[in-house]
Parts: sequence; C-alpha cells; structure tokens
Amino acid sequence: MTNLAPTQPSRWKRLWYSLTNNPITIKELRSRMRGRRAFTVLTIYLLFAIGLVGLIYTSMTANSNPNPTVSRDAGQATFATILSIQTFLVLFMAPAFTAGAVSGERERQTYDLLRTTLLTPRDFVLGKLISALSYVILLIIAAIPLLSLSFMLGGIVLAEVVVSQLLLMFTALAYAMLGLYFSTITRSTMAASVSTYATTFFLTVGLPLLVLLFGSIFAAASFTGSTTWLGEMVLTYGGMALAAINLPATLTMSDVVLREEGSLWGFFTTIGGYRMWVFSPWYFNLLFHTLMAWFLFRRTARQVGLIANK
Repeated sequence: MTNLAPTQPSRWKRLWYSLTNNPITIKELRSRMRGRRAFTVLTIYLLFAIGLVGLIYTSMTANSNPNPTVSRDAGQATFATILSIQTFLVLFMAPAFTAGAVSGERERQTYDLLRTTLLTPRDFVLGKLISALSYVILLIIAAIPLLSLSFMLGGIVLAEVVVSQLLLMFTALAYAMLGLYFSTITRSTMAASVSTYATTFFLTVGLPLLVLLFGSIFAAASFTGSTTWLGEMVLTYGGMALAAINLPATLTMSDVVLREEGSLWGFFTTIGGYRMWVFSPWYFNLLFHTLMAWFLFRRTARQVGLIANK
C-alpha cells in the first residue's frame, strides 16, 4: 500500500523558506523601500563618498606630475576613504536600524498583535534582522563600484577588497544583532539605543584605549629588561587577538600584514630566538563576529519567547 504521508522538508529547505518568505521581512522592506527616505539616504551617502574621493584625488594630483607613485598613493587613499565611510556605516547605522525593532513595536502597541501570529520566536527575530540588514548591505554594495577607481589608479589588490567587504558584512550582522538584542531586553527605544551605542563605543574605541594603556605598561617593563621571550610572545599574539575583535584594528593590521609581509594569512617572525607563526587577524574577526551574532540571535529568540509567554 502506498504511503501517502507527506514528507517533511529538510532543515535547510525550512531555513531557506523562512529567509525568503518571512512576512515581517516582506512587510518592513516594502514599507522602507516605498518611501523617499531610503533612496534619499542612499543618494546622499553616495554623493558624499564621491565628493570625498574626488577631493582627495584632486589634492594628491594637483601639484604633482603624473607618475606611478602618485597614482598608487591616490588609489590607496581612495580605497581607505571608501572603506572608512563603510566602516562608520556598519558601526553606527547597522545598530540604529535594529535598536528600535522590538521596543518600537511595544511603544506603538503592535508587539502583542505580531506575537499572536503563527511565527516562531526565531522567525520573528530573523524577519526583523533581515529587514534591517538588507538595507545596510545595500549601502555597502552600492559603494563597491567606487572601489574600482582604486584598481584603475593602482596600489590595491583584489584580496584587499574581498577581505574588507567580508569583514564589513559580518560585522554588520553582529552589530545589527546587538541592537536587536538590546531592543528585546529594554522597554524603550531610547534605552536600547543608548545601550547599543555604549557597547559599540566600548568595542570600537574603549577597548583599543585599554590595550594601548596596558601595552605601554608592558613596553615600559620590557625596556627595563624584565620581559622574557614568553612575555613578548603573549604580547604579540594577545595584540593580534584583541585586534581581531575590533573592526578598524582588524582592517589596519590585516592590510599591514598583506603589504609588509606579502601574505594574506600571516607571517613568520622571530621572538626570543624562536621562529613563530603570527596570524593575520581578519579571519579571526570573521569567526568572532559569527559567534557573536549566533549567540545574540539565540538569546534574543529566547527572550522573545519568554515575553510571549508572559
């Protein structure tokens, strides 16, 4: 006798369906992209980037005769400018799109209505995340054609562009989840925004300052001759590990390793007479932000489930 029981879709098919057919994602993307605000922000963002690139290129070539060195410097400056704008976008705009995702629904008194649907807590969080992250990724991708000017001018290789854009997208995912998490555990959008930006500021600015402080103390100790090769090794690997959780530091150190050592993955160095491998921080940064986003997603989905059961 033929078994007429329907077959259950695989886990990956269910995940793909929840990503592409999430009603919250569709609703919020339509409401965001149908208004003038999204296209106005995108236009101003690109005009600002184009203006800065044009200003830098003009200032670097105005008083110099055309030569390969000036062209390479202009290409590197163009790349650094676009990358700085994208970094600011990821660190401060990605959390802004999600900091009020849940708390805003509470303030508008629409959260309880959304939770009466058949959406699971994970689908609810995923819908909010994708709707906010899609626009941020659009802004990142929109600036990539400007990076092509760096290839035309020289001084930039394809690996730098690929690695930098991967870092930006994974960091945007993690910081968008950070804003969504605080939006879930706080009562107001203001409190969620303050908590999100305080954490972002600490990871971006506060942590490097602490590293510089302890590094200066360690350097003073090493100057007196009391530091062994083990201390130098801890300082080297610890510095790379701390750089791997900070986006600007990761972009800078990875670029230095690529340019100075000619390697994308790392280099060998001699510490206290021992030859050791020192990793480039960019792939540890990808791993860190992936784990951060996964942990925050689970905590946020759990919190949404707890709120729904109250």
